[in-house]
Amino acid sequence: MVGRNRMRAALRGRAPGLEAERALWEEGHDVVAGMDEVGKGSWAGPLTVGAVVVNRERRITGVRDSKMLTEFEREAIVDRITRWAAAWSVGHASNDECDELGMSAAQRLAARRALDGLGLEVDRVLLDGNWDFVGGGRARTIVRGDATSLSIAAASVVAKVTRDRIMREADDRFPGYGFASSKGYPSPVHRQALAERGATSYHRRSWSFMDGLPSVGEPPRERPGVARLF
Repeated sequence: MVGRNRMRAALRGRAPGLEAERALWEEGHDVVAGMDEVGKGSWAGPLTVGAVVVNRERRITGVRDSKMLTEFEREAIVDRITRWAAAWSVGHASNDECDELGMSAAQRLAARRALDGLGLEVDRVLLDGNWDFVGGGRARTIVRGDATSLSIAAASVVAKVTRDRIMREADDRFPGYGFASSKGYPSPVHRQALAERGATSYHRRSWSFMDGLPSVGEPPRERPGVARLF
């Protein structure tokens, strides 16, 4: 378990807080969800958005931006987050939807699915970064929000752990691409497997990494009127 007494020294004193959430509560917005995405730049697998509504009656320690935690630490704390949260959800846009819709629309779709999965009427949303991928005038963007907002940080862990598990399952189906370690992002092992075997059904096949791949595996996918990605 990642707890206060066992936390790595590098993480101590860097806990995200509730300042952004409290500011919205004080404005009369009772249900505030933090959201974060993972997988946007990956070559394979879904784009995943996590959403968490904090429990205002209970405290939790050890939550950090998912990028600050090791895979072991994330797995150790994710169940504590989901038991503690007033509500939590994860929404995905599949690799096929990323191809067909484009990444911006795919992220909005995953966010909508995550919000729908909360089972609550959300008043306001806190987002990491400076792009409002929720819309409707409900969102407040925070640069480095995953490091400063507890709900965003918790959402980042839930999203990351959920997507990592999907990619480990993909590794079982398609060994040799390094999905378990790279999670679908480009790596030497991943690039070599693509060059030798072509793409799998998990790959985003409208992206430029498909150019020049051998005529095995899944074929490229063209999206009319849209340039090839990355």
